[in-house]
Amino acid sequence: MPAKPSRKASGRSARSRASKTSARTSAVGRGTDPARVRAILERLEEAYPAATCALKHEDPFQLLIATILSAQCTDERVNMVTPALFRHYPGPKAFAYANPTELQQEIRPTGFFRNKTKSIIGASKKIVEEFHSEVPQTMDQLLTLPGVARKTANVVLGTAFGQAVGVVVDTHVQRLARRLDLTKNTDPKKIEQDLMAAIPRDKWILFAHQLIWHGRRVCQARHPKCIECNLNKICYSKDKTV
Repeated sequence: MPAKPSRKASGRSARSRASKTSARTSAVGRGTDPARVRAILERLEEAYPAATCALKHEDPFQLLIATILSAQCTDERVNMVTPALFRHYPGPKAFAYANPTELQQEIRPTGFFRNKTKSIIGASKKIVEEFHSEVPQTMDQLLTLPGVARKTANVVLGTAFGQAVGVVVDTHVQRLARRLDLTKNTDPKKIEQDLMAAIPRDKWILFAHQLIWHGRRVCQARHPKCIECNLNKICYSKDKTV
């Protein structure tokens, strides 16, 4: 039988791996060091050059409704519900004066359907009555709509209008931003501020999409696929799997 490696040898091996990891991370810095941020952005660009919003929509209003529905729900499930929903309710007026009980049943698969119904009808009425049936294009105005917080507003502004006002912070962005040591915070508002300070503004929109795609495909919550990750060499998260 082959001899088992001694404890000393195992210790040297572990120290050697740690040393190599330290050398790789020191080459690009740590945390939000500009060189490290550039390296992260370059690797995300290599992996997801065409990343975009996964919610299917044909106009800013549909995107707004889909984003409200996506709270505590997967984009895939929302995309299963919205085609029939948008055929039944073809615009803001149809949603604004919808029968709440009927709408609840139509969006039931997305979860929290009672609260979402209130938000959708409330937001639609405000858009019809105060914004001439057009989705507002400023953060301040969007935040006046029922059911709309910064994440939803950033999705609409970035994807529908190409405005980099902030960074979308969903569950994937929140998790990955901490794993990549781009923030120490857990509050989405504070995480967004940290990312806005670290990431160049012209990258805010694409960066969020890329991080979301990476979170779904590779850097998953329970079992991150670190061996497949092109950020592996510059990531030193404590829950890495390699």
